[in-house]
Amino acid sequence: MKIRRFTFNMFAVNTYVVWDEASGEAAIVDPGMVSASDNRRLTDFITDNKLTVKHLINTHLHVDHAIGNGFVTETYGTPMSANSKDGFLGQAMQGQARMFGLDIDVNNVTINHELNNGDRIALGDDYLEVLEVPGHSPGSIALYSPSGKFVITGDALFSGSIGRTDLPGGNQKQLTQSIMARLFTLPDDTTVYPGHGPDTTIGYEKQFNPFF
Repeated sequence: MKIRRFTFNMFAVNTYVVWDEASGEAAIVDPGMVSASDNRRLTDFITDNKLTVKHLINTHLHVDHAIGNGFVTETYGTPMSANSKDGFLGQAMQGQARMFGLDIDVNNVTINHELNNGDRIALGDDYLEVLEVPGHSPGSIALYSPSGKFVITGDALFSGSIGRTDLPGGNQKQLTQSIMARLFTLPDDTTVYPGHGPDTTIGYEKQFNPFF
């Protein structure tokens, strides 16, 4: 399994393209594009690498991670997959934008395919495993690739930190518990690709993250 990171928008959101090299089947995770140039960077990469976009996945439905959903759906015809517990956030995209003082055009989003803990998202003969890690939002998920030895953690786990829990539905105790149960049980050499900021590893965070 291969992965490429892009960083978009005023919140410096990490958007990921994940693909199976043999088949070229790909998933776009947390599209944060806000401009035509952002859109071109993403589509040029997909075209240049001859990828077929099969999935649009949101690790959670805060506006900064879903602002590019409409463009992806219109361009590739992909339904959106996320955990149903974040459905209320998807229906409040415009309100979220106002809360953050953003002067942007964003539409509410509806979950087309619900993802739950243990689900496998097929990409060719490979897959991403869904791990529920609630606490930053009620429906936060991570996406684990055993073959690629990486996990996309959204805003649950960062290098040296965890996600904020002061937004609607946030719960710090729940977040730390879910990280320990679902992420810290992965192999130590698993690369962590977070929703913001640099990569890290599970082993490093278990040893040095100040929240644990």
